Amino acid sequence: MPDDHQPAANGTASPADRPTPLSAGDLPTLRRPAGPPKTPTDNRPTGVVAGWITRGGSGPCYGLMDENGTEYAVYGPNAGELRKGDLVTLRLTARDRSVDCGPGIPMRIIDE
Repeated sequence: MPDDHQPAANGTASPADRPTPLSAGDLPTLRRPAGPPKTPTDNRPTGVVAGWITRGGSGPCYGLMDENGTEYAVYGPNAGELRKGDLVTLRLTARDRSVDCGPGIPMRIIDE
């Protein structure tokens, strides 16, 4: 019967089908950043807003609070059901105030 153990570099037996364990040493460390980023690191395309639905329903008007706390009054006749508390990412464009969707910056959902 063949011996499936071979002496490792440190003299202990190691199965032949496993690599020899690495020696213990210091783990690599990341350098401390010089400071916070100068520009946002989570850039989104222009007009794309992520946030939570604050006034939901079957539409066409919704309330949206973005990640920075900005409130939008969103008009989306083809958006369908959006429930209060849903986290969404929407492509928005400015709109006039001809339709009152409540408090917030008036925006319209761009249908894709």
